[in-house]
Amino acid sequence: MRAPGNSGLRTLVAAAIACASPAVFGHSFGRAYNLPVPFWMYAWGATGALLASFVVVAYVVTRSPAASASAAVDLTRLWAGRWRHGRVWSRALQTLAAIPLALCIATGLWGVDSPYGNFNLTAFWIVFVLGLTYVTAMTGDLYRVANPWRGLADLGVAVTSRLRRRPAAGPALRYPVWLGYWPAVVQYLAFIWLELFGQHTPRGLAACLLVYTGITLIGAWLFGSRAWFRYADVFAVFFRQIARMSPLQWTDRRDGQRLELRWPFAATADRPAESLSALVFILFMLSSTAFDGLSDTLAWRRVLWADLYNAGLKHWIGDNPLAAFPAMRQIDRWWNSAWLLASPWIYLTVYAASVWLSGRVVRAQIAFRRLALAFAPTLLPIALAYHFTHYYTLLQTQGVKIIQLVSDPFGFGWNLFGTADWMQRTIIPDAGTVWHVQVGLIVLGHIISVYLAHCVALRLFGTRREAAISQLPMLVLMIGLTASGLWILSQPLATAG
Repeated sequence: MRAPGNSGLRTLVAAAIACASPAVFGHSFGRAYNLPVPFWMYAWGATGALLASFVVVAYVVTRSPAASASAAVDLTRLWAGRWRHGRVWSRALQTLAAIPLALCIATGLWGVDSPYGNFNLTAFWIVFVLGLTYVTAMTGDLYRVANPWRGLADLGVAVTSRLRRRPAAGPALRYPVWLGYWPAVVQYLAFIWLELFGQHTPRGLAACLLVYTGITLIGAWLFGSRAWFRYADVFAVFFRQIARMSPLQWTDRRDGQRLELRWPFAATADRPAESLSALVFILFMLSSTAFDGLSDTLAWRRVLWADLYNAGLKHWIGDNPLAAFPAMRQIDRWWNSAWLLASPWIYLTVYAASVWLSGRVVRAQIAFRRLALAFAPTLLPIALAYHFTHYYTLLQTQGVKIIQLVSDPFGFGWNLFGTADWMQRTIIPDAGTVWHVQVGLIVLGHIISVYLAHCVALRLFGTRREAAISQLPMLVLMIGLTASGLWILSQPLATAG
């Protein structure tokens, strides 16, 4: 049989683009946008901005501001003392948060099958996963205060204690120290896999929420709520990392909740990652978003569907593009899943090499593990910038639809609050504005990380000279991350029209 020519490859790639299952809610703007200047000018401009910021920080910042940065002002003193009865308020917020959780499950099980006509997909993926992330970055870890799953776990303990007519016993098992954050890492991997490759239907989401609720309640019963939601719960760990960048901090006290005002990003410079598992979690916050953007690009699709197919896959699955498509589609699923699961380890390798070089260039007598854990949280501003630039347009295009959906959550034609007919017109953001906002935020996120890493280096190495020299390998890493992030955003999407 004759090998396919270029027309055959074009057919296969076109079929891949047309039939590949993108997520229900796509990323960024899904149409072609011609950059006003060549991409290399943006890349060099971003590199110049990072170099300039590095020089300024190296000469201006002469001591680590960790001590002053971590000093917090107790805002609850504006009221009469601390926020009294904080546990009562927390329980009330957890109960309120359980209502939309229950509604997401109910609408998924009994509502319409339309992803856009059902409440649960928009409420969970857009309002909760995206919206709460950005709210947390501004207002602190509200999820910690209003976690519905923790409320359910504590309610189960209280009910059991009441039925047995005796005080609640401690957890059935002690949480193993060696386990660290690995359960949260595994959940995070599964969560992103479902986001990218799962079936995005209301019923499927309801089933996932039921399974997740069951796992969470069992884990909290076995190891106790405090340990489970500190180490093993993906959302608790994720929002806690995001909250480290917030100017507001919620803390528990015996006499109630305490709300403190601090410098933004202070907690990323003065508190290292606790363990390797925490480091991998932070790196996956970076790599998952980067891969999410990369996997949607035409350049990435061509690697498998054109290059690898023509290089050898056609000899195994056939050289007729249309006949080979079903097998190629399954291979595409395996291919992308493998790269997603490998992404945090690839980032870990590159990050570890940069940290090792940082210690070597100044001949520091500091353990490599300590250096790696100390610098890890300084990458969080980059992770937040990646997250926002990839997804913020979804709040404009689909997030506003929640106003309609609260009046008709099941899609039955109801108008409970009189808002079902609001916001009917789809908001389409200007592609040029989106691109320049993305560029600015990515560069800003990297500049903040350069500053924070220099503060950590000052604390570890002591002198301004050693701190600046040690950060040269990290600067190269930052430039590489900036250039790759901008390149991904500049690529045409395979799902573009």
